[in-house]
Amino acid sequence: MDRRQFIQRLTALGMVTAVGHGPGLVTRAGATAEKGQIPYRQLGKTGEKVSIVGLGGWHIGAVSNEEESTRIIRTAVDNGINFMDNCWDYHDGLSEIRMGKGLGDGYREKVFLMTKIDGHIGAAAARQLEESLQRLQTDHIDLLQFHEVIRMSDPERIFAPGGAFEAMVAARKAGKIRYIGFTGHKSPKIHLKMLETCRTHNFTPATVQMPLNVMDAHYDSFEKKVLPVLVSHGIGPLAMKPMGSPYILQSKTVTPLECLHYAMNLPVSVVITGCDSMAILEQALTAARTFRPMSVAEVSAVLAKTREASAGGKYERYKSTNQFDGTAHHPEWLTS
Repeated sequence: MDRRQFIQRLTALGMVTAVGHGPGLVTRAGATAEKGQIPYRQLGKTGEKVSIVGLGGWHIGAVSNEEESTRIIRTAVDNGINFMDNCWDYHDGLSEIRMGKGLGDGYREKVFLMTKIDGHIGAAAARQLEESLQRLQTDHIDLLQFHEVIRMSDPERIFAPGGAFEAMVAARKAGKIRYIGFTGHKSPKIHLKMLETCRTHNFTPATVQMPLNVMDAHYDSFEKKVLPVLVSHGIGPLAMKPMGSPYILQSKTVTPLECLHYAMNLPVSVVITGCDSMAILEQALTAARTFRPMSVAEVSAVLAKTREASAGGKYERYKSTNQFDGTAHHPEWLTS
């Protein structure tokens, strides 16, 4: 698929359409929302519209107190962010508990709520989902994702008889979840193995989440190896780790705004970023409000800044080390 075909495919799927915050405000493909508003994009083939920036769940559990986390969540929603990220294992469930409280008083109905589970065995997956529903104080999850597909053996375990996939299909039939996807941060090869396994089981995930940032483009790149596959199949790409959690910023090669704008410039549905303070939330909102499609020269300039520092995955530690592999440190999460 050449560049022209790639862009045509994006336009057909609505992946480069921005929708302003507010009913009926839809711009032309490739455009942005009106000044001061948060752009929205289509979530793959689901028909859902999600904000160009999503609120990361891990950082909600890292906020110093519950009141501040509620303030961050509700301010985000009030300013147009409608995509909420979370996971069953974040801070031993505290992130989900805080988000559940923050989405009280009618805020739950305003958002597209996503969480993730670690269980590969059906019983473990079902139990984790029930715990997530209770913590999030909701009767359904809009998007449930299999978390940390980081080993070549993970896809077959998830799809094995009596495995997590069967349990989540049953949960979807019961109305507990609406869409199913998967995440991973380790290697594009593993993502491609999971996509192939999905196909062999006649299943197309609604979404796939992966690291997409200014250094991924240089090193074992999800952008180059996985993103075009998702776009060609109408699967909603979810970008995470736009600042490398936050090691890319430590390289002192790029600014937070450059990181966010680069990720937003990709054909993704949403860029998920962690906000553990009101100041960082404002940074994310500013990035979304000021985003404009980048020129080829602008993209090249940002990539030139990060090329040397990206070598060996030094600042993408989720790829190059096991620091971020929660289920490697807690293998019991996979089965119990």
